[in-house]
Amino acid sequence: MAKSEQQLSLFKQGFKWSWPSLLGEDKSAGMQLYDRSFLVAIIALMGFGFVMVMSASMPEAVKLTDNPFHFIYRHIFYLAGCVVIAGAVLSVPVKTWERHSGTMMLVVLLMLIAVLVVGTTVNGARRWLTIGPIRIQVAEIAKFVFIVYIAGYLVRRYGELMDNKKGFLKPIGVYALFAILILAQPDLGTVVVLFVCTVSLMFLAGGKLSHFFVLMLVGIASFVLLVLLEPYRVRRVTSFMDPWEDPFGSGYQLTQSLMAYGRGDWFGQGLGNSIQKLAYLPEAHTDFIFAVIGEELGFVGIIAVLSLIFFVAIRAIRLGNLCLNAQRPFDGYIAYGVGVWICFQTVVNVGASIGMLPTKGLTLPFVSYGGSSLWVMTAAVMLLVRIDHERRLSLIQAVQGRIKP
Repeated sequence: MAKSEQQLSLFKQGFKWSWPSLLGEDKSAGMQLYDRSFLVAIIALMGFGFVMVMSASMPEAVKLTDNPFHFIYRHIFYLAGCVVIAGAVLSVPVKTWERHSGTMMLVVLLMLIAVLVVGTTVNGARRWLTIGPIRIQVAEIAKFVFIVYIAGYLVRRYGELMDNKKGFLKPIGVYALFAILILAQPDLGTVVVLFVCTVSLMFLAGGKLSHFFVLMLVGIASFVLLVLLEPYRVRRVTSFMDPWEDPFGSGYQLTQSLMAYGRGDWFGQGLGNSIQKLAYLPEAHTDFIFAVIGEELGFVGIIAVLSLIFFVAIRAIRLGNLCLNAQRPFDGYIAYGVGVWICFQTVVNVGASIGMLPTKGLTLPFVSYGGSSLWVMTAAVMLLVRIDHERRLSLIQAVQGRIKP
């Protein structure tokens, strides 16, 4: 009897709960089977995004369709799709993603080719596949699938990556193929995101520094060349450097965005009281929704939103550390990749709207209007929830194994 009570006490210790620190050791695994704070932060961002899309999109909806709720109804549909996607991703074991990572990559490559042949053109860019009433931006799917593929490659070819250049160049070749197809749409922003995620994952996996110096130089040179080859990209770069030189031409969007921030001050004009969204600021509910946030909620609102987004990114990177420590490299690399993706895309979106970076057409994760971005981001973070769930289950099984008589 005393032995049984001792075993029960030891088992309960494995379930002892204390609030985990952001970057410290995880002590909640025995008590919770998923990261509640991570999930709550994502739901909060989606809810906040719905409110801001509702606020920012009405003037544009009236202008285009005479229905102020046009984009709101569509966003509700996208959020309903998020629920379905979350349920589907959470039900799939992580090993299944690892086993089929190569197949997924080939399917996305075929979709990228299909976009160039039968894709839908919007604002001069052919980036969407139309399937019935649903329009899918394949480049968004490519970001997620490419991270899964690179994570699988790093697990399968880790020794080759460390020992010779061939192992390093293989994933770069796959990236180059993705980049060529995406640039043909054209979509330079997605190519930059894929490049940063690829370099980050291979660096975190332990690749040689000499390879990265060469890769970074090639990447920067390629970016400059791609900008110089397209006049509209040159205009974007020059306008972001001095938007007030041509405030009603190439610098119009950025000057209107900066005026929105200026009106916001510390606490903003109040939810729904933005003036810039009234047909002054283009793409107010998509690429430049952060400017509307700044105008309506002020500096305090901006800091709150950024804190929430970077909390999600940091938790993802922290999960990567925990998975690698638990000898789960595929899980860890995916967590790293998603964390870098969210962080970098946020920096680019915000940087473009405040004039620190050229406009790239990247959405603000979980906040901007756009079904493809919202659905793909949901799939990515739900995969992280599944990864964390499986990691915590393995810890519980280890505790149970220790207390067996």
